[in-house]
Amino acid sequence: MTRTVYRNTHRSIALAVALVMAASATAAAAAADGTVPLRPTADDELPPAIVGEGGALLGSDVGYFDANDATVGYLAVPEGPGPHPAVILIHEWNGLVDRVKQTADSFAAEGYVALAADLYSGRTGSNREENMALVRETLAEPEVIIANLEAAVRYLEARDDTTGKVAAIGWCYGGGVALSFALGSDAHDGTAIFYGRLLDDPERMQHIHHPVYGTFVENDAGIPVADVHAFVDALRAAGIDNDVHVYDHVNHGFWLHVDRDPATNAGPALDAWQRLKTYLDQVLGD
Repeated sequence: MTRTVYRNTHRSIALAVALVMAASATAAAAAADGTVPLRPTADDELPPAIVGEGGALLGSDVGYFDANDATVGYLAVPEGPGPHPAVILIHEWNGLVDRVKQTADSFAAEGYVALAADLYSGRTGSNREENMALVRETLAEPEVIIANLEAAVRYLEARDDTTGKVAAIGWCYGGGVALSFALGSDAHDGTAIFYGRLLDDPERMQHIHHPVYGTFVENDAGIPVADVHAFVDALRAAGIDNDVHVYDHVNHGFWLHVDRDPATNAGPALDAWQRLKTYLDQVLGD
């Protein structure tokens, strides 16, 4: 069923600090075979990567997009033969940096084969000007983005250790791309959007063939709360099941970067994480 947008009240500072301390204790050494040790988070625990405790990278670089040899993704595989469900992670505006790769490791620790996609052909930005140049260049060719992500889906589906079910998860630039991917392709089974650009056209929403997850914030000059409500209204009008929430007291980027303000971010981030795990179980489960 469609879930209503709401503003979640922030958790106590004491809980937030405790969550960060717990998360910092979860870093694990790489398994001997190069996989990520299985270590699903507890109900009161955040993934170590998003609280700044991702540690050394355990996955590996991988080429998955034959149309562009410069595209280098990052693959994190959980220990055990599987089969495992799979996720594609879509980076922020600065590209496929270590924080996103560490987050792929954290998803692998949860039991997902995680492929962090590369939409910038191996490049990353180091300041606003460089980031915006990469954003404008890639968004000018949306068909290339769709082809890149469809290649990522095919790569994951072809693996013996995956179930064949794939969800796409994106943040900021990547959140908007995740929505575009859902609108432009039926190759995958789920879409999770973290504070990405939105649409409010029910007719276009009818191209989406799976439920949608969304996490947004009240304090976001680029994505007003009214735009989020219009997005949910369009999803409902199109008959698309969704779980979309707006959190107060936090800023754009709070989830992937809890450590920027752990006392404020940790409580809402934990709620968003528990919702995301439930959503992934729904769209990727048996």
